[in-house]
Amino acid sequence: MEAWAHALIGWLALPKNGLGTVFLVSLLSATLLPMGSEPAVFGLVKLNPELFWPVVLVATAGNTAGGAITWWMGWGAERAYEAVRHRKPAEARALQWLHRFGAKACVLSFLPVVGDPLCAVAGWLKLPFWPCVGWMAVGKFGRYVVMTAALLWVFPGRFSY
Repeated sequence: MEAWAHALIGWLALPKNGLGTVFLVSLLSATLLPMGSEPAVFGLVKLNPELFWPVVLVATAGNTAGGAITWWMGWGAERAYEAVRHRKPAEARALQWLHRFGAKACVLSFLPVVGDPLCAVAGWLKLPFWPCVGWMAVGKFGRYVVMTAALLWVFPGRFSY
């Protein structure tokens, strides 16, 4: 098991496999797994500042693909759960809010804690897939641009290698 873990860590090494690692980490972090992609994104941009836009675009693509996977998970979960329709008032209000805003609500998929479940609930409600994915991409792209640029601006020389 230890050899497998070392091989995986070696494969994910940022300077060697940078963009592939950023894509994979971003994809996995957009599912319901408790992890974040920001350290990988910031690390690669700090090591290779000329890759700012490619890293942001690859991270956005991976994170959006992960959000789409989560949407499909919600779609499948809805089919399994729909037999039990007893909802609490808070859940009903949240579902009404999401219905009212529709696919545009997925722009908030970049938010910590609530963003990934939001994608799942969008699938659960069978909101239109491609518009949801488009709004996810807008929110996630904005987050990566702002977060990475802010970290580079706030910590310009702090993370030198």
